[in-house]
Amino acid sequence: MTENIKEWADIVLEKIKEKMDWCSEKNRDKLPYTTGPDGTYDDRLDPNIHWQPDNGPNWWTNGFWGGIMWLLYQVTGEEKYKDIARVSEYRLEKTMEDFYGLHHDVGFMFQPTAVADYRLTGNDRSRKTALHAATLLAGRFNPGGNFIRAWNDLETDTRGWVIIDSMMNLSLLYWASEETKDPRFRNIAVLHADKVLENFIRPDGSVNHIVEFDPETGEVVKSHGGQGYGEGSSWTRGQGWAVYGFMISYIHTGKEAYLDAAKRVAHYCMANLDETGIIPIDFRQPEEPAEEDSCGACVIACGLLEVADHVPEAEQAMYRRAAMKILRAIEEKRSDWSRGCDAIVQGCSGSYHNTDHGITMTYADYYFIEACCKLEKTGIFMW
Repeated sequence: MTENIKEWADIVLEKIKEKMDWCSEKNRDKLPYTTGPDGTYDDRLDPNIHWQPDNGPNWWTNGFWGGIMWLLYQVTGEEKYKDIARVSEYRLEKTMEDFYGLHHDVGFMFQPTAVADYRLTGNDRSRKTALHAATLLAGRFNPGGNFIRAWNDLETDTRGWVIIDSMMNLSLLYWASEETKDPRFRNIAVLHADKVLENFIRPDGSVNHIVEFDPETGEVVKSHGGQGYGEGSSWTRGQGWAVYGFMISYIHTGKEAYLDAAKRVAHYCMANLDETGIIPIDFRQPEEPAEEDSCGACVIACGLLEVADHVPEAEQAMYRRAAMKILRAIEEKRSDWSRGCDAIVQGCSGSYHNTDHGITMTYADYYFIEACCKLEKTGIFMW
């Protein structure tokens, strides 16, 4: 099984390298998120668009293009990927000056860019940027409730809101503590992870997307359906954030409760994985319309591969088998290897009730490529 997986990963990584060789050059000066009708990536810094505070330069996915470049730099050793990665990394630095619009997702923005740059090249400029971002993230911690607040007040009072996605951002805090030997960052990450562990995972292993707490006391107010079908449902990308996010906390702390949590959510995902390997937007959505999310699929696969690497050998195969079922489905049924579209992974969805279904997302490509790198044991652990 191991040899077959490596052979598959070898073939797919060659296809990835071939596509990204031209795609990276074409989009070197962009901060892309999705492709338009012509298959070309957009740019979150397009001066002709009037961006809102949190969806232009501050858009939460803006770090994934640079992250893809750092993955390719490690896979190929080609300097051009380092250069292109720094274009987006340095453009993201402007968000620090603007401040307004920055949010709980600075980990997604700066972990795969500035932190990756510093770890791979020793670039001190990147270290400073990453520590600045970690300090901003730590500043969102509510010590009265032991949680990192999600979002900013735009149309809704979110002072007590926490989202499952936040588990992925904790990697920035763990890195900052390891880098500075200052436990404050790690302590905040652990307190937040414990809060999520206690209040997000249901007995069956499904997770809430959003839990609202009283911002003064930290008591639970209610849960929200968020980007899934509804309250009490099971948004699949959120399941992936939980599996991978709790694995990140386990890897950085060694706390067994986090590994147990990741496994519990992983088992729920595996129990709901059908024979096609295609992932719906929500595991509890109605049969019709049968909406899907390839991005959630790639995140879940990455999380499953991390679980497999941290459990006893006798348990590893079932997690890898499930991850490969997902990844093979993406490669065979939901990938575009042509020059007609800048993105590889197709069939992504932002949320169940919005109309952005069947789109592309840079972070779907990021997690698909990262999963292939995991299979080959190539490069550093990015998170």
